[in-house]
Amino acid sequence: MNIAMIGHKRVPGREGGVEVVVEELTGQLTAMGHTVTLYNRAAKGTPKCSEYAGARIVTVPTVNKKSLDAVIYSFLATLHALFGGYDVIHYHALGPSVMLALPHFLGKRTVATVHGLDWQRAKWGGFGTWYLKLGEKVIARYADEVIVLSENVQRYFRETYGRETTLIPNGVAEPTRRPAGIIREKYGLEPNGYVLFLARIVPEKGLHYLLEAFRSLHTGKKLVIAGGDSHSGGYYEEMCQKADEDARTVRTGFVRGAEKDELFTNAALYVLPSDLEGMPISLLEAMSYGTPCLVSDIPENTQLLEKFGASFAHGDPAALAEALNRALQAPPPAGEAQAEYIRQNYSWEKNARDTLALYQRAAARRR
Repeated sequence: MNIAMIGHKRVPGREGGVEVVVEELTGQLTAMGHTVTLYNRAAKGTPKCSEYAGARIVTVPTVNKKSLDAVIYSFLATLHALFGGYDVIHYHALGPSVMLALPHFLGKRTVATVHGLDWQRAKWGGFGTWYLKLGEKVIARYADEVIVLSENVQRYFRETYGRETTLIPNGVAEPTRRPAGIIREKYGLEPNGYVLFLARIVPEKGLHYLLEAFRSLHTGKKLVIAGGDSHSGGYYEEMCQKADEDARTVRTGFVRGAEKDELFTNAALYVLPSDLEGMPISLLEAMSYGTPCLVSDIPENTQLLEKFGASFAHGDPAALAEALNRALQAPPPAGEAQAEYIRQNYSWEKNARDTLALYQRAAARRR
């Protein structure tokens, strides 16, 4: 099949969950012999790529402004894609999916992935929230096939719009466990000597809860904050300032590759205190390394944990502090059994096969 992908920022570049999904899905599809075109967003200072894993990359101009970035990018990408001869155009996330109406009315086949109910995120104002809800309505009404990442969102679309969707969980790559080398030299980190937060530093990930809770702990372990900004309206700077007030806190910025492997492999505990998730890839990754995990008790987190890890009442720093104390004294269930559970149930290969089946169903519907 000939497939277009619209909605991510840039591939390669695992800046967020959407980018990880697009990157991994693309690699699987091209390996199966399908043709994929990725519509990347231009960004100042970021080199343009023309190819990734056998896929063609088209770089689309946009503006680096939260309220207009996705609007301009998705409109221009859609105009280009209308003349690309694609069997299906696959939109990712609510905002870019507003433009899905254009190919629909021109008889093109479309699939949309809802990575989360983005309008619930704290960073969006009035126009942003309205626009994201519009994208949700467009998906529900016009997409040939809709993919969701959690049972919660599947239920939401059924109850709100009467729209049936297909649940296709994210996958995770086979982890590479690495001894502490880079992280020891760069940050002075030792195996089992730190608590790890690895996610985008945006309000819904709940880093502010973790910083408050960790400040109250009497522990010799460090707190590692690994992640970058994402149009968070000053939240990133505020969190950096608060983190620097505790000498036990280490900020690494965005990490990938061997450094990321080392952080997951050697952490005493991975913590995800989020208020809102679609399907947290960073939690899947932590579990795949066998790392003990502590998460907020929102369904998107606890459904992944199954019998592993531990949880606490979301939005409650005191509850998080108590849970951290317990988990550091007696780590929750994890290890090789946890890693094997993830290996058996969350595969990018299966994700790609299931997605391809929807492409084929969408294409057949309009013949």
